Amino acid sequence: MSKKHPIVAVTGSSGAGTTTVKRAFEHIFRREGINPLVVEGDSFHRYDRASMKEAMKKAEVEGNVNFSHFGPEANVFDKLEEVFKTYGASGACKRRYYLHSDEEAKPYGQNPGEFTPWEDIPAGTDLLFYEGLHGGVVTADANAAQHVDLLIGVVPIVNLEWIQKIFRDNDERGYAAETIVDTILRRMHDYVHFITPQFSRTDINFQRVPTVDTSNPFIARDIPTPDESFVVIRFRDPKKLNVNFPYLLSMLEGSFMSRRNSLVVPGGKMGFAMEVILAPIIENILAQRG
Repeated sequence: MSKKHPIVAVTGSSGAGTTTVKRAFEHIFRREGINPLVVEGDSFHRYDRASMKEAMKKAEVEGNVNFSHFGPEANVFDKLEEVFKTYGASGACKRRYYLHSDEEAKPYGQNPGEFTPWEDIPAGTDLLFYEGLHGGVVTADANAAQHVDLLIGVVPIVNLEWIQKIFRDNDERGYAAETIVDTILRRMHDYVHFITPQFSRTDINFQRVPTVDTSNPFIARDIPTPDESFVVIRFRDPKKLNVNFPYLLSMLEGSFMSRRNSLVVPGGKMGFAMEVILAPIIENILAQRG
């Protein structure tokens, strides 16, 4: 951790909704005039798209049916820790991008599914902002979580997470439902061992809980809307973050406390709640830079 060069990480599984939190932070950064270094979790995958397919085939031949982007075999967690540690110490580090689409790849003259080269970041950033799968990861060989000043988890209940993933991968990537289910099953071992444990380390968790039946996510015809859900917001240490619960309850209509460190808000207010909660915390983090 570093008061002078703070690191904020948003972590969540594929399809969990980390983009919503990222958007809330973008609003805060723009309003407050903060210049962040944005680091994407996909840039720490070990393989590009073509190589990943080959690595998966090889793993299956060798009897490893759990090889996935969720685990250490397909990622460079040591590099992630190095980036966090280096930035925290000096405000400088290297960064690259994973190019998801033709649109992203075109400016670089590369193909989608490839990485850009590692390059030095611009000088003068106010904080590092990470969004991806492993912002709070800890393994036998790497500990990225120890360098993070504010760790945010985005964790819908698992059935809702699967529904969101199935619909996203089908609509945006054209994957068949059977293919998506196979992916979920292949990732389950790494999900349990490397994704879920992070949420015991987060400073704040945002968990969307639907108020409609999601008991069989594999036959769901639509994603529950924000108005058909609540968001449970858990603060690991409210005193550390100076959380003012009476203020939050007054600002967020329909909210209530479910435990001494847990606030429940209507799902439609999730984005607003994130901004109300996170803006003063970011202000305080930056004020400590001196």
